[in-house]
Amino acid sequence: MRTVAVISRKGGSGKSTVALHLALAAFLRGRRVWVADTDAQRSASQVLKGRKGPGPQLAETTGPKLFALQVSCQRAGAALMVIDTPAVVEEEICHAIVAADFRLMVIRPTFLDLIAAIQTTEIARRLRKPLLAVLNQAPSPRAGVEAPAVKRSLEALGLMRVQVVPTILRARAGYQSAFETGRSVEEFDPPIEAGREVGDLWAFVETFVFGRTKSDVAQNLQNVGVEP
Repeated sequence: MRTVAVISRKGGSGKSTVALHLALAAFLRGRRVWVADTDAQRSASQVLKGRKGPGPQLAETTGPKLFALQVSCQRAGAALMVIDTPAVVEEEICHAIVAADFRLMVIRPTFLDLIAAIQTTEIARRLRKPLLAVLNQAPSPRAGVEAPAVKRSLEALGLMRVQVVPTILRARAGYQSAFETGRSVEEFDPPIEAGREVGDLWAFVETFVFGRTKSDVAQNLQNVGVEP
């Protein structure tokens, strides 16, 4: 079983949105998935409880209990656990970072999100655990040109030596309207652009998460310039 932690020190960055869409993407592709909701707000739990029909399994838990939950889920045949983390409780974030095979930092293209990204990155480096970043709620490019805020954020993350995944998640109403019925944007019919974004993001994450061994995952991270 592999574990993905979705993290950020900035509230409202969209952690739960990204965590749930990754979990649902894996589930829709036939994997047995658990979502570990360690955020006291239980946003992920509320969405999944409103889902009709099968979906990822849910565990409302805390950071210190993650290891025991991983053991239990692995014994139950789970392929993936996605951890949704709180923004402000550093101890909970640390537990998730240590427990995960892959850590994804969610950041919006704003000044305050960049400040929070510095804090999140420092925690991961202190624990000597690599992470990647995904830009979320970004404005769509105009005539193929990214907005200045997006450019500045990408440049800042580069100066922080944080590798950014190639898929940018845009500010689209579909992400939230899907959650009203516990769905992923990939489940809309007909499909919408947000669904293609999530599919591309999952394809990238899956490349790293499902290496044959944990050393494969570490090697995949090194291949894109992330120090283990």
